[in-house]
Amino acid sequence: MNGHWVPTWTAMPQLTEPDNMPPSPFTRDGIVLADATLRQTVRVSVGGRRMRVRVSNAFGGAALPVTKVTVAAPAGGRAGVSAVQPGTVRPVTFHGRSSLTIPAGAQAVSDPLDVEPAPGSNLTVTVHLADGQRSARITSHPGSRTTSYLLPGDHADAEDLPGATAVDHWYFLSGVEVWADPSVAAVAVVGDSLSDGRGSTTNGNDRWPDRFLDRLRSRHGMDGVAVVNQAAGGNRVLNDGLGPNVLARLDRDVLAHSGVAWLVLFEGVNDIGTAEATPAAQKQVADDLVFAYDQIITRAHARGIRVYGATLTPFGGNASYDDAQGCREAARQAVNQWIRAGRRFDAVIDFDRAARDPADPRRLLAAYDVGDHLHLNPAGYQALADAVPAHLFRREPLPPGFGFA
Repeated sequence: MNGHWVPTWTAMPQLTEPDNMPPSPFTRDGIVLADATLRQTVRVSVGGRRMRVRVSNAFGGAALPVTKVTVAAPAGGRAGVSAVQPGTVRPVTFHGRSSLTIPAGAQAVSDPLDVEPAPGSNLTVTVHLADGQRSARITSHPGSRTTSYLLPGDHADAEDLPGATAVDHWYFLSGVEVWADPSVAAVAVVGDSLSDGRGSTTNGNDRWPDRFLDRLRSRHGMDGVAVVNQAAGGNRVLNDGLGPNVLARLDRDVLAHSGVAWLVLFEGVNDIGTAEATPAAQKQVADDLVFAYDQIITRAHARGIRVYGATLTPFGGNASYDDAQGCREAARQAVNQWIRAGRRFDAVIDFDRAARDPADPRRLLAAYDVGDHLHLNPAGYQALADAVPAHLFRREPLPPGFGFA
């Protein structure tokens, strides 16, 4: 069939923090999810003629023995539910096998499934681990903003999981791909908690990338653009934070994915906010961020990926990041000036302008502020989504000399 694999949903893998591990009895004595079923829902962005899933053991301290995986349509088509629609459960295989063992640090890609997820729909993925993972180090995406379910025993084929334990995290699952027409392509969003959706609605899928996907789907000729979120709360560009730094994870999270045509880079506020609040330290972090952005652009251009830079939004009044001398604000302004005028990004998305208070540009507009003066509420995320020029995501040939400089 004429087509290619395109990511339709992703979650950035990271090492699970102690507070985000599965609760007892699913974590005990150095074994996680022994003889347990894990049911998760994810929202796909584009559809295709076939699909496959990716299971990650990137940060596992031991091999991950997976006994069974199934996919299904969630009850009512909703996110964060434990029930599935009767008759929709389908087994997932890996090289024809229903079970597999994923080595520490590795991932597994399933065989293609004759399942055609509808664009913008929710999908249920259920995993059974008979033996569990024998390590306290496991791979997850804690900031799922989506409810998952844990239940002892094998219930991978069950239509519901009565009595299951609810947790608002994703574990092991890192991607869903679809076999789509050659014209279909993905935009990868690389960011921190502002893209991961802190302040958004649990099970509401109202982060700014979700809302931007909705915009694209409503526009004629733009429904062939997948929006995949490769952001994580606490992530940084230059140094490891929550998850590896962007310079380290760029290959895994963007360049290694087939079908990615665009990269939106919206990250750097945590680098500024965790650097010392002195003029010298903030000048250094601003200079280093500019260098890192240039590196990211160079590496993405070599793969034929256009890179759009998003300006950093305000944090004035935030208890941790704002400083009385304004050193960090000066660094934010310097970085944003380079994003806007440096002429290295293929286009600029001005999130700073969209989110700031015109009367006090150091601060978020009050109507968008979740309350900590750093993160946005759903209205704020809608404003960011509305600020993204949709025309940037029309498939056009790369210009001559693209990626040379």
